[in-house]
Amino acid sequence: MKNIIVIVNQKGGVGKTTSVLNLATALVVQNKKKILVVDIDPQGNATTGAGIDKNSAIKTSYDVLVNDIPVNEAVLKSPSCGFDLLASNRNLAGAEIELVGLEEREFKLKKALAKVANDYDYILIDCPPSLSLLTLNALSAAQYLLVPIQCEYYALEGLTDLLNTVKLMQGQLNPELEFLGILRTMYDKRNNLAQQVSTQLEEYFGDKVFYVSIPRAVRLAEAPSFGASAVAIDPESVGGQSYLRMAREFIKRLKELN
Repeated sequence: MKNIIVIVNQKGGVGKTTSVLNLATALVVQNKKKILVVDIDPQGNATTGAGIDKNSAIKTSYDVLVNDIPVNEAVLKSPSCGFDLLASNRNLAGAEIELVGLEEREFKLKKALAKVANDYDYILIDCPPSLSLLTLNALSAAQYLLVPIQCEYYALEGLTDLLNTVKLMQGQLNPELEFLGILRTMYDKRNNLAQQVSTQLEEYFGDKVFYVSIPRAVRLAEAPSFGASAVAIDPESVGGQSYLRMAREFIKRLKELN
């Protein structure tokens, strides 16, 4: 399914959910695309950031994965960002245990999304910050992998682990999974270490590194407290403009690959 993109990094605090929310909003607002965001992180940050009370969501990604509820019966509309959302909450934390005994447990999300993939231009999956069974479901369902990374030393170590996992996925569970690119987040060009890590990424990964980088920005950090993305509440802000440019590059990259 060529329109399904998983945004993943097993290291927390790298701007993964922020990237999902702002990219999805930019694709809706600027590019007039129909977007589904799938939140399979038990923390439910993407759900909250989309302006939805995760604790009041009646049907969530847990119900889709464990109870085989159709995705279109669980989808909610983000009131602030304009995209559709498959919500998540703490119930999903128990899904890993419940999925263990099921056949083809790694493909539950893939089978569920296959029924709605043609209804959307793009489906973006927000994963937990771990290489868990939930993340494996996302990697099995997706055609493309997008990795947000903070330009610091430990981030490079984590990226190596992630890419090793992706190779295993390609060999065993999802041979169609392709590497879309690396997005530099919380990037401060005045920081020497950030510049060094950025240069290393470009030297090693070449054009797989997105030309657009996302700076540290107050608007990006505070937007979730309003239940919205920075692109939704202040598209002219530095952070909002960065993700609008990133959305254009995102579409261009996908067109080139297809």
